[in-house]
Amino acid sequence: MTLRLLYLLFCQVLRWLALPTRSSAAKDAELLMLRHEVAVLRRQVSRPRVDWADRAVLAGLARLLPRPTRRGLFVRPGTLLRWHQDLVRRRWNYPHSRGRPATAALIRALVLRLARENPTWGYRRIHGELCRLGYKGRIGASTVWTILHRAGIDPAPTRSAVSWRQFLRAQAKGVPAVDFFTVDTVFLQRLYVLFVLEVASRRVHVLEVTPHPIGDWVTQQARNLLIGLEERIGCFRFLVRDQDVKFTAAFDAVFAAEGIEVLRTPVRAPRANAYAERWGRYRAA
Repeated sequence: MTLRLLYLLFCQVLRWLALPTRSSAAKDAELLMLRHEVAVLRRQVSRPRVDWADRAVLAGLARLLPRPTRRGLFVRPGTLLRWHQDLVRRRWNYPHSRGRPATAALIRALVLRLARENPTWGYRRIHGELCRLGYKGRIGASTVWTILHRAGIDPAPTRSAVSWRQFLRAQAKGVPAVDFFTVDTVFLQRLYVLFVLEVASRRVHVLEVTPHPIGDWVTQQARNLLIGLEERIGCFRFLVRDQDVKFTAAFDAVFAAEGIEVLRTPVRAPRANAYAERWGRYRAA
């Protein structure tokens, strides 16, 4: 590409050298024809593309033209100044800049792969594995940490921990959730509905309705639920409930006697019991 541009510049210089030998009439005719060609091309092309050689020629010849003639060119004075600034910027842009060299893309991809396939490995363990693979001296432990941090990969304890959503998906078949929802009657009386939802099948057991859900009543409903489940009790391992005071220690003891562990959600965290909360709100509406 560079040789072609040099050839075109050489041919243009030869044409300029031949200009003094031509007559004034021929030059005027050629100028009129070229101006008309430019006008035709401007109607078809809104923004022409120029390379560095075109910019050099246009910038050099524009200085020889009178000011009124410059207004008709597609190259504005501001454009010429911007081209000059670009040339200055490239002149002082040293190819060999100082600083730490960038990490090779192959090493970066290997670090990310080791982190994904081994969630329990920290950045120091990954750095040690890279040294064993023959990359000792080419990458440091801090560089491994930087690669993981920029890729949005959490530290090893966070990556290896099981989230609440992962736990529910893995144990869905053995997890029921219990909660209340309220219903207001036409006589402005509020009723409390106790229900249990099986997370895996979304099967709902509506236990009882009462205007006064005291602890003893809730405990008795838990006993009635286990009696109704009969042989299916062994399928459940955990019971999810919130921090409501209506769920007393006696309520938890009923399920603990059957080998079901009661899991209490954090305070003011309805998303931890999202399945039951969503169904209860839908029914209450």
